[in-house]
Amino acid sequence: MAKVKKKVKSIKIDLDKCNGCRACEMICSAFHANPKYSSNNPARSRIRLIRDPIRDVYLPVYAGEYTAAECMGRDKYVIDGKEYSECDFCRASCPSRDAFKEPDSGLPLKCDMCEDDPAQEKPLCVKWCLNDALIYEEREEEVEEEVKLGEMEVGLESLVDKYGLQKVTDTVARMSKKS
Repeated sequence: MAKVKKKVKSIKIDLDKCNGCRACEMICSAFHANPKYSSNNPARSRIRLIRDPIRDVYLPVYAGEYTAAECMGRDKYVIDGKEYSECDFCRASCPSRDAFKEPDSGLPLKCDMCEDDPAQEKPLCVKWCLNDALIYEEREEEVEEEVKLGEMEVGLESLVDKYGLQKVTDTVARMSKKS
């Protein structure tokens, strides 16, 4: 495979600045509502706030790639006297938890950096973060050229993992007969 230059967009998180206000979750869910800004449901947000106010833990995590299998890691980390589980830092939509899954369909969610038409200068969660705990970064990296699955393929792959190929094919066949 050939190496290509790719623009990598990411959100850096400053844990010391996050106060748990959840403005990032609210604007993300409103942006991704259908129609846009018509409703607000944090379960549809591509960023989640891991909260434990008693231990003063506020950890924003934004959705990453879908994974069909859950990991084996269940370690605990203590950072600045605060305890975090390994899942707290994980950005994946996986079978072992409901984070980063569309609440109605169970399909995986992934942060799209609010790319839209017209293009956003930076993701809305970063713009709306009152304490500047979220910092948008862009950099160029040389990476192996890869074939990306489209939204449809990722959604179908997730449904097949959840229900099995036969059930998905039977359902599609039944639905096509109705059309």
